[in-house]
Order: sequence, then C-alpha cells, then structure tokens
Amino acid sequence: MRTKSLGKISFILLLLGLASIIVPETCFAEEGADYASRVGVDALWVMIAAFMVFIMQAGFGMLEAGLIRTKNTCNVLMNNFLDFCMACMGFFIFGYAIMFGSGNGFMGLQGWFLVGADAHVGDLPLYANWLFHAVFCGAAATIVAGGVAERMKFKTYLIYSFIISASVYPFIGHWVWGGGWLANLNFADFAGSTVVHAVGGTAALAGTMVLGPRIGKYNKDGSANAIEGHSMSLASLGTLILWFAWFGFNAGSTLSVGDGSLIAQVAVNTTIAAAAGALAGMFYAWRKCGKPDLTMTMNGALAGLVAITAPCAYVYPGEAIVIGALGGILVVIATLFLDKIRIDDPVGAVPVHLFNGIWGTLAVGIFGHKALGLANNGLIHGGGFAQLKIQALGVFTVIAFVFVVMYMVFKAIDKLVGLRVSREEELKGLDITQHGMESYAGFQVFTTE
Repeated sequence: MRTKSLGKISFILLLLGLASIIVPETCFAEEGADYASRVGVDALWVMIAAFMVFIMQAGFGMLEAGLIRTKNTCNVLMNNFLDFCMACMGFFIFGYAIMFGSGNGFMGLQGWFLVGADAHVGDLPLYANWLFHAVFCGAAATIVAGGVAERMKFKTYLIYSFIISASVYPFIGHWVWGGGWLANLNFADFAGSTVVHAVGGTAALAGTMVLGPRIGKYNKDGSANAIEGHSMSLASLGTLILWFAWFGFNAGSTLSVGDGSLIAQVAVNTTIAAAAGALAGMFYAWRKCGKPDLTMTMNGALAGLVAITAPCAYVYPGEAIVIGALGGILVVIATLFLDKIRIDDPVGAVPVHLFNGIWGTLAVGIFGHKALGLANNGLIHGGGFAQLKIQALGVFTVIAFVFVVMYMVFKAIDKLVGLRVSREEELKGLDITQHGMESYAGFQVFTTE
C-alpha cells in the first residue's frame, strides 16, 4: 500500500511539474499573440491616419488655388504637389534622422536614409512612424505656398521646400517629439500647433516679408486693395477636405487605438473647435466688415482646427469650444492687422497657422488638465502659471529660431538665384511664365486665317 501511495504521489508531482512548464509557455504564447495583435492594430491605425493627412495636400491645393487668380492657379498647385515630393526626399535622407535619431537635446545624429534607425519607436514599427511624420512634414512645408503665392519663382520654391523638410521642421520635431530639450521641460503639443503650424506659419511670414507685396495690393496712402480669388467653390472644397483630413492629423497622433476613448475625445474636440471657429469668425467679420464673409468663415474653421491641435487630448469639449471660438476671432483680427502693416498674405496662411499655432499652444497651459496627461494643470484649473510658462517658452523659442533661419534662407536664395519673378512675369501670370500652360486654357479664343 505504501508503495502504491508513493507511486500516486510521484505521478501527481510529475503532472504538476509538467503543468508548471506547459501552462506558463501557453500563457506567454497568448500574451505574445495579444501583443503582436495590438501592435498590428496600432500600426494600421497610424497608417490610415497618415493616408488621411496626405489628403491635406489636396485640401491645401484646392483652398489656395481658389483664393488666388486664375493666371497663377497651375503654379500654386505645382507648389503643393512638389511640396510633398520634396518633403518625402528631404525627410527620408536627412529629416527623420534629425528628428528621431539618437543624439542630443538639439538634434538626432543617426539614421540617415533610415539606415541604422531604430526598428521601433515605442511599439510602432519604423516605417509606420516614418510615413506618419513624413506627411506631417509635407503639411508644414505646404503652408508657405499660400503666403508666397503669385510672385515667387518656381525653382526657388523647390529649394525652400527641400530645406524646410530636410532640416528646419525636423529640428523642431526633435525638440518636441524626438526627446529633445523641450520634451524634457514637459512642453506639450499633442498634434502640432507649434511643430507643424507655427513652423509653417513663421516660414510663410519670413517668405512674404522678403518677397514684398503683390503688384497693386497696397496704395501709396497705405490702404489695401482686395485681390479676389477666382473660385470660392474650390476654396470651400479645400477647406472641407482639410477638415476631414484633420481627424487623421489630431486623432492619429494618439499613435495607438487602446480602447478608442482617447481617439473619440480628440475627434470630438477637433470637430467642435472647428465649428466654433467658423461661427465666431463669421460673426466677428460680419460685425467688423458689414457682411458675413465666406473667406473669413472658412479661415475661422481652419483657425479653430489649428488652435485645438496642441490641446486636443488635454481638454474637454466645452473648453474646445472656447479655444476654437477665440481662434476664429483671432484670425480676423490678425488678417486686418497684417494689411495695416503691409504684409501681403494672399490666403491667410500667417493668421491661420502662425497666430493660431501660438494661441493653441498657450491654450494647453490655460485649459489643460493634469488628469488628461499634462505635467501640470492649466491656469484656470489651479495649476498656476507652471505649464503656461513652459508653453510660452517653447512656442516663442520655436518661432524665433524658425524666423531667423528661414529669413536667412530666403535672403540667401534671393541673392544666389533670385526669389521673385519679374514685374512682367507677375502681371502676365506665373502659369504661362513659369510653366508654359494655363489652368483654364479652354477660355482662349483662337482665330485662323
């Protein structure tokens, strides 16, 4: 009996030993499968968001084409089209390494041509991360196309586009999103009010200042003449495309699906801020100018989108309404102000992207919640000025850096190859003089002998 009992005990111990080996391996296998599935879903979401942000190129193209004259339509569309091509090349060769490569607080120093770049950024595969930030880079670059429209040489625009994509934008991206010095200070910019929009808007300001205003824009007494765009239909379509693509821009910056709650929160904040910006811009322009202006309404919506881009994950919908509405009012004030100081911005790139990039970044420090991921509560939630000071330091340092660098770049280009087309070319139009074609060639009248 004793022998049988010992045999049973030995058999039970053997089963327990096998279980101790098999069960953990099974659990680990299940955990590994769950991890791979989660990473795959996150990568898919980021890729879909990147595809949506790519559509911004079409949105910017339609908006800017609609707000300028027919004789320059091909040119501005070429600028937008080639912006993305130049951004891809510049960001692939140099930009990604500067933005995400190992280095110091100022710039990354490895990963040129993606060679030697980390296979994953967090849990996100390298190529997914590259594509997502490449389309962001293209968006930042193409903001400038509207500000310098109707008077810049095409070849010089290509030079600018490569420089900002290969170096200037990636430097700022490294500071904020690549583990640089601003990230270490707890500067918060969830989706790019500073990194994308303030950078693009500042470069647009530098470009317009070096170029000077279009012929006929300002009178000798300093008053401004309205130079109407040729198609509000195209401009409206472009605005709505941008609004749609912004869901990829903001919600995609979650970089993870999770349980979907953060994506939904960001999407709702994005929607409601844009709507508030459009309404506020319309009513304020109506009051100031006497008519509900469509251009100001559209730019009000875009201003709301730019303003909510930094705080979209750190605030609640009620606060998003305030941020968007103030952005819509700000874009009207900034547009009128630029005309007073004779800075000619044909599509409102500077009021929309620079002024509201600043406002959206500061709004993080005013309305943000520590419970939603900030280092400190915002000013109105008992956090004092701690986060607001960090936000102000970050955005104004970025603007100063980008303005100085891009102003020097535009000046250097002007000296080396010339920045602006001749008076005769500008009057005739850049479509014919720069590209040898017209956007609406069917309207020509030909006579035969």
